[in-house]
Amino acid sequence: MWSTNTAGFEKTTASVIRNVVAMSVRIANTQFWVHDHDEALAFYVGKLGWEVRSDVSMPEWNFRWLTVGPAHQPDIALVLMKIPGPPMLDDQTSAQLAELVAKGVAGTLFLETDDCQAAFDDFRARGVEFNDPPTTQPYGIDTSFRDPSGNNIRLTQVLEFDPTRGV
Repeated sequence: MWSTNTAGFEKTTASVIRNVVAMSVRIANTQFWVHDHDEALAFYVGKLGWEVRSDVSMPEWNFRWLTVGPAHQPDIALVLMKIPGPPMLDDQTSAQLAELVAKGVAGTLFLETDDCQAAFDDFRARGVEFNDPPTTQPYGIDTSFRDPSGNNIRLTQVLEFDPTRGV
């Protein structure tokens, strides 16, 4: 139960923070729902140039654990999880999730680059279809695209914030 005693709350919070830091908790994976594993794999490896981190099929469970990531960032991966059907999700819920993913509203992956225009040109030459050209914003230079399932991906060159830039 939370106390209204501010000093006690601060001590409790500090203790929790110290314990979390001591445990060295970190992000290892994040996930996108995909309509088709092989189509997603071709996109992330073939068009973005990422590497496969793991690809394990468990036929008895009708399950595939597929992760990819940028070669220069080996400590984090994107899980490409096929939208499940029964028994995990009923048919209606599975269809609703597939529709949300296709619309690009099931999540966003934020990628950062040192040169947005060069990354845009490189990805476009590999067949990535962008939603918009690199655009100057107060926070940097930004563009976006979607994977074959519809997942939204932003590509940003972060610059020092300037509220007058891009206006």
